Amino acid sequence: MTTRAAQACFGAWIAVLTAVYYAFPGSHLYTWAALGYSGAAMILIGVRLHKPARKLPWYLVAAALVFFNTGDNLYNLILAFGVTPSFPGPADVLYLLVYPLLTGAFLLHVRYRSGGVGNRAALLDALVPTVGLGLLAWIYWIAPFTRAHELSLPEKLVSVSYPLGDVLVLAMTLRMVATPGRRPRALAAVGVAMVGLLISDIFYGQSQLNSEWTLGGPVDLGWIVFYAAMGYAALTPSMRKLSEPVPVAGGHDMGTHRIVWMATAALIAPAMLYAEWFGGAEAEKARDGVVDAPVIAGAAALMFLLVLARVNGLALAQRRARSRERALRQAGASLFAAASVEDVLEAAREAIRTLMPKDKPYELLITDHEADAPTRVGVRMVTAAELPPGVPAHGYDAFIVGQMPLPGEPPRQSLGVLAAAPEVLADLTDPLEALFAQVEVVLQRIVLTGEVNRRDSEAWFRTLIQNASDVILIVTDDNEIRYASPSAATVLGHEDLAGTPLSALVAAGHHRSMYQILNAVRSGRGAPNAPDLTVTGADGRLMQVEVDGRDLRADPTVRGLVLTIGDVTERRRLEEELSHLAFHDGLTGLANRVLFRNRLEQAFAECERHCRTLSVLFVDLDDFKEVNDTLGHAVGDELLVTVGRRIAGIVGDDSTAARMGGDEFAVLIEDGHPAGTAEQVAARIVEALAVAVEVCDGIGGSHIVSGAASVGVAASTDAGSATELLRHADLALYQAKGGDKGTWQRYQPELHTAMVRRLEVRAALHDAIEGDQFRPMYQPIVDLHTGLITGVESLVRWEHPARGLLGPFHFIEVAEESGAIIAIGTSVLRRALAQFARWKADDPEISLRYVSVNVSARQFRTPGFVDLVRQALADAGARPEWLLLEITESLVLRDADQVWADLRVLRAMGVRIAIDDFGTGYSSLSYLRQMPVDVLKLDKSFIDDILTSEQQRTMVDAIVTLARNLDLAVVAEGIEDAGQRAALAGMGCPYGQGYLFSKPVWPGEILELAQGVPELV
Repeated sequence: MTTRAAQACFGAWIAVLTAVYYAFPGSHLYTWAALGYSGAAMILIGVRLHKPARKLPWYLVAAALVFFNTGDNLYNLILAFGVTPSFPGPADVLYLLVYPLLTGAFLLHVRYRSGGVGNRAALLDALVPTVGLGLLAWIYWIAPFTRAHELSLPEKLVSVSYPLGDVLVLAMTLRMVATPGRRPRALAAVGVAMVGLLISDIFYGQSQLNSEWTLGGPVDLGWIVFYAAMGYAALTPSMRKLSEPVPVAGGHDMGTHRIVWMATAALIAPAMLYAEWFGGAEAEKARDGVVDAPVIAGAAALMFLLVLARVNGLALAQRRARSRERALRQAGASLFAAASVEDVLEAAREAIRTLMPKDKPYELLITDHEADAPTRVGVRMVTAAELPPGVPAHGYDAFIVGQMPLPGEPPRQSLGVLAAAPEVLADLTDPLEALFAQVEVVLQRIVLTGEVNRRDSEAWFRTLIQNASDVILIVTDDNEIRYASPSAATVLGHEDLAGTPLSALVAAGHHRSMYQILNAVRSGRGAPNAPDLTVTGADGRLMQVEVDGRDLRADPTVRGLVLTIGDVTERRRLEEELSHLAFHDGLTGLANRVLFRNRLEQAFAECERHCRTLSVLFVDLDDFKEVNDTLGHAVGDELLVTVGRRIAGIVGDDSTAARMGGDEFAVLIEDGHPAGTAEQVAARIVEALAVAVEVCDGIGGSHIVSGAASVGVAASTDAGSATELLRHADLALYQAKGGDKGTWQRYQPELHTAMVRRLEVRAALHDAIEGDQFRPMYQPIVDLHTGLITGVESLVRWEHPARGLLGPFHFIEVAEESGAIIAIGTSVLRRALAQFARWKADDPEISLRYVSVNVSARQFRTPGFVDLVRQALADAGARPEWLLLEITESLVLRDADQVWADLRVLRAMGVRIAIDDFGTGYSSLSYLRQMPVDVLKLDKSFIDDILTSEQQRTMVDAIVTLARNLDLAVVAEGIEDAGQRAALAGMGCPYGQGYLFSKPVWPGEILELAQGVPELV
């Protein structure tokens, strides 16, 4: 029987039974039983006919109809025996069982239809009208029972249970209706059935309350509708969809009908309150207020909270929707920028990671593999049992699976599996479908782009062959040219090469290489790493070409060897130039560090095999930095070129001379070198470079500069490797520069120990600074005419915990290299100012006018040095004129603008400036009238020979006279005997210091010396 026939027969049967029921009251017992059991039977027939995936909910509904009708039949049977049924009685038990059965059935429908995913929005949509209708039930149905004094407690409980059951069933019905997705026709029939049941129950309760109930009245019609509509629903084919999952895309949409529905339900509470107030003023006076006001207020508050929760859910859904739209836009940008399938899949992975909630765990798998076609294209939500073979579940129950074909050969398909909580996947179904569509569009675009590129490539290749700069030849088995591309006329100058032997193009000296290339191509090996060939152009010009070949003799369109010939003449010339530049110094033309190291390693290995000695010389110019700083880099470069030429002239072509960088050179010397032994070569280099060099400064001027150098010599007999040999030469050079300079030194094993000691000092300096181990001592500066101590020079000492008191010789150079001199100098400056302030406070009449503090170039150039001096003066409470800063001559002449600007600021403060060791640098005396300085300190080297050398005496006299004319004070250092003091005083030198007057002493001894002036005169 067809569905329509079954529905028609059932409808006719119900109509006939209803007519008989009302026409023949005496048949109520039989007709009513037939009506109820017919509805239950139709449900069983519908289940068998339409075979829903989940049958349990329908069986529960059928059981509810059987219980309900059985209760009616029992009630009618008792009446038939002329007995008034008891209340509550056995029939009421059957009636009340109907509500949990219906509630369970509808809950299962909701669960199956939503796929096990909770839908808070749908629940709220159902609860609001449920609360409103429940309020009506309370006012007009439940409350009257609770206030009926003639009813006993069991009667009241049973009477109240009926409307409560109806409200529960109503809530479940509304929850079914609120489930997202298309509503099946069977759901409408279920709704009609529930309306019929609710109306009849309401009228039955009212008639019971008023004792007006009669069997066979119009109230029974609602129950008939209940039986008939439930049976009809089961016979409708769409009854299967009530227990089938539907896609849930968020569930937060709120159409106009739902807004009206919720608004109407929310108005029930105030409407009831107004109705009770308006229609019962007298009753209100009697009862002293509205009876149901608390219930109405509670219901109103509950509905307000439910509506508020619903609106909040809509706001959250809106934010999530915006976030997903943003993620999809970003994914779209990434996808449309993708140029390959791999890029597309990676962009899809990133988009899914962005779409997933941050606080929800998930597993993502995207793979591609060969397949004729996907078994199912698109995105769908599946269970663990429906996963494709080989895909792990990772402990999840719900998955979204997407499959699509991928372009390319062989055919491939992509499989994406996203595992997460069901409610998360339900929210992501629509965004993932949109992402899937974007991916499909991009893949189609890639396919179309590939096809267009392929066709363009074919046209491009044809054009390329016609206009290629390389020559393409097809050569026969007889080594004759059968075809030459048009570029042969441009490259080789030959218009038509067809029929020409290949050997006619290739120079005679390269014929053997040509035949080797042809044989290699014919044997299938191709022409990898083939040597270049020399070919002759039409004009007789020789060209260097590289050859690549393919054996296409089996190809019917070619039938020969295909040779590609490219002119590499200019490229090879450039490669040779670049190779030379890569291994030679661009300034001097000597070998560079890379080439020197390569030759050293080769020569070292060769000397080890043949038991010969190899020596390395390291050459470093003395004071080259001063040349650059004072005369400029152009003069420095000219000096380096001259030095390189002189070194190369000494060692000749039989050895390697290299510039290692800066002003450092290196030389390889082997046994039997024509220039002599390594020591002899070192001595000759020192001698040759000691001769001054006249160089141009690039702007028309010339200068006489010194190219004097120090040389370190090391032999392979003391080294175990080339690297160690270089290190030994470097140590020997260091030793040479640490001595008198302008000499050469041979490596000694003790040099290594000295270097280790130097590194130890460097490491210990940091601990010394942190441990405050540096102490200033003071050497008096004396007025040579009066013997008064006018000032003191602060000299730093290191109070080493293990080695005792160390002078500057032991650590200053290392401190300069490591930068520790900045912290040491700052400490000495602060201590000296604080000590001088204490001297002045202890004896205001003391003859001391200032304290002199040495400042290294590195310390002076430290940013903020001027501010540091200002702060040190303020912290010590010292006046600026009490401080004399001693700087080197080279500092004043280097970076003159900035240094002089800082010096002017210091002098404006009142601080005086002295040039220490004046005359030992490269400066001209003419600079003195421009320098922002106050004092010149003559180096001890000028004073040592002042009594024995007339030339030295004249030079000192000239400097003192010049300084006096420029209003500069002069302090002579290193005065050790009375004759030197007398000579300097006779020249007019005002001040001096040295061991004649006092060695450096501790602060406590200065006051005693200042008070012992007669002993110094």
